[in-house]
Amino acid sequence: MRVKAAVVREAGQPFRIEELELDEPRAGEVLVKIHSTGVCHTDIGVRNQWLPVPLPLVLGHEGAGVVEAVGPGVTKVVPGDKVLMTFASCHRCRMCLQGDPAYCEQFVVGNVAGSRPDGTNALHGEGEVHGFFFSQSSFATHSIAVENNVVKLGPDADLSIVGPLGCGIQTGAGTVLNRLRPETGSSLAVFGAGAVGIAAVMAARAAGCTKVIAVDLVPDRLALAEELGATHSVDASAKDPVEEIQRITGRGADFTVDTTAVTAVVRQAVSALAPKGTCAVLGFGQAGTEVRVDMLELLMTGRTITGVTEGDARPDEFIPRLLELHAQGRFPFDKLITSYDFADINAACADSEAGKAVKPVLRLV
Repeated sequence: MRVKAAVVREAGQPFRIEELELDEPRAGEVLVKIHSTGVCHTDIGVRNQWLPVPLPLVLGHEGAGVVEAVGPGVTKVVPGDKVLMTFASCHRCRMCLQGDPAYCEQFVVGNVAGSRPDGTNALHGEGEVHGFFFSQSSFATHSIAVENNVVKLGPDADLSIVGPLGCGIQTGAGTVLNRLRPETGSSLAVFGAGAVGIAAVMAARAAGCTKVIAVDLVPDRLALAEELGATHSVDASAKDPVEEIQRITGRGADFTVDTTAVTAVVRQAVSALAPKGTCAVLGFGQAGTEVRVDMLELLMTGRTITGVTEGDARPDEFIPRLLELHAQGRFPFDKLITSYDFADINAACADSEAGKAVKPVLRLV
């Protein structure tokens, strides 16, 4: 079938809306008509080739839509089902079998190789076009996904807002709820009040943290973080965040979360911890970026640094949990969203990079 897709052909260059040919779904695959798709910092980073996925490429990995067809062997969904697409995992390796699909031993092959695991692609156009990004490439009117990375939604699901749960929102909230698991009354500081960071803020309040501190450079984002659950905010352009967090908590934060991928900020997130505190690092930076910390800060205080991918989520379980929290009014992630027409994808990316839009979502229907 003919589809329209946003193609990046050169590193750092704007997306081009092109007409491409999309194959029918193969065994284990699902054809989804895309209703909307989030724009994630990872999409922008790969467009800029921070991670060298082959070009030309169709990105997008927070797609939501309706199943139009399924390939042989698919039993999880049928045509007409509403679905959200997330990361892919093999469901066979040691990590998947122990319940950690975000650390699947085939994660690179299934998500960022720029093709199916066998090296083929479902998209065809002017020359070779790479796709299958996070086993979906949802910057398109239709997408080929796999059975393992679609989450079946209820018939009343709002497809205009659910897409970001597939990656960014899941990552921030899951880091708090699945990995850090703060006890009621804990303190938690989040460095970076973008979509991932504010998702972590909302999750911290839902978990019962009594001091939730947002750190950023953009006043509007700090105000939104306070509206959605932060008890305190720190403008890092005006105050030292480490000193402020220690002042607010009296001893340092029990937990910190870095979403910025800025090495100096990661260092601050570690220094802002209380003894035996844990810093979760989940910002996506350029490949090869190194983080330096003072060894004595680790040895003398028992602090921990941990990396987190996709919020340690099991999407089929975790995404319905987030939707239930949203229904209860305890996780209003929809307030992060700014909607854009698909044709305005480059404006959406620019607004995200400039801090004007916390979570851009592209409308395709």
